[in-house]
Amino acid sequence: MAIFKNPYRPGAGHMPPHLAGRETEYAEFDRLLRQEEILENLVLTGLRGVGKTVLLETFKPRAIAAGWLWCGTDLSESASVSERNLAERILTDLAVITSGLTVRITDAPGVGFGSEATERDVPITYDVLRRVFDNTPGLTSDKLKSVLRFAADYLIAGETPRVIFAYDEAQNLADNAGKEEFPLSMLLDVFAGLQRSGISFLLVLTGLPTLFPKLVEARTYAERMFRVIMLGRLSEGESEDAIKKPLDVADCPVRFTELSVRAIANEAGGYPYFIQFICREVFDAVLQQSDPERPQPIPIGAIQRKLDTDFFAGRWARATDRQRELLYLISGLEQCDEEFTIQEVVAASKQADIKEFSASHVNQMLAALAGQGLVYKNRFGKYSLAVPLLSQFIQRVYSDA
Repeated sequence: MAIFKNPYRPGAGHMPPHLAGRETEYAEFDRLLRQEEILENLVLTGLRGVGKTVLLETFKPRAIAAGWLWCGTDLSESASVSERNLAERILTDLAVITSGLTVRITDAPGVGFGSEATERDVPITYDVLRRVFDNTPGLTSDKLKSVLRFAADYLIAGETPRVIFAYDEAQNLADNAGKEEFPLSMLLDVFAGLQRSGISFLLVLTGLPTLFPKLVEARTYAERMFRVIMLGRLSEGESEDAIKKPLDVADCPVRFTELSVRAIANEAGGYPYFIQFICREVFDAVLQQSDPERPQPIPIGAIQRKLDTDFFAGRWARATDRQRELLYLISGLEQCDEEFTIQEVVAASKQADIKEFSASHVNQMLAALAGQGLVYKNRFGKYSLAVPLLSQFIQRVYSDA
């Protein structure tokens, strides 16, 4: 059999050959692009592995085709640690789209009789934006708002006034009252103020499910400021498309049987990352079969153990023994993959063959696990596992033990 490049790409934000599903999300994004006045911004959220970053990347060409400019990047923790750092991040991104515009400046007359002031056009680079920022009096939010208004004036003159500011990993944003730094509140205040004045700057934030509760905690009006799209699992049909269509795109002679497709879809649980991971391993296994005429069964067990090692083991290693007991209790709850409460965990501990958990102890441990990225608390006071299919991994770990 000829050697073909594996078409599957399980990675952080890697674009798959075929993006299955998401038609509803595209329709909602297109609706936001048609706003005459910006009344709603966008929060794109979901667990790791559901394809938030990939979907955000596919939004960009749709926005550009609709006449919008696009700027943005990942929001690192360093960019989010202070108001000034966040302003620096936004200025840097804004300069990418303003550098093609020019501003007319007047140079002071030279020394000597008869010398005159001269005018020249200067590109609106980062240095120009920074000068506007530094020369504006007031708080960091005042300075940032002044720069964005300045840029908006020239973008309007250039007939490209609509800009999307898109930031991935936005759950890193957080206010810190102890250090008197409020970058998240500043971001909301600045864009809300600009939008009220009619400037078409649309904010798109992507992040884990902790993002939107943070926004509401920072500014209660954030509930009315954002349209939240929660990315979930793919349907059975969409999962099968994600499995089969990359082979069509690659024009590869390898094909999975319908039984194999269903087995892969079942193991992946509808999560795009797991589909790509399992399919990559299966594809490599098929190509390495010694007798193509007598195909061997898919080594699902071996692939699952590799996925456990590559994806789950590092997160699991951060938990203490007592935290693991708590997570095991959670993994046995009927709604463990959706939402659960402290009371449900306490009740389960009374029925289990382990030391019982009190409500206060569960509350403290869930807070610690949230800090480790294993659970998160939604704004309704309930908790969810922050890693897709974590409950199944925990059950396997305890079964092996």
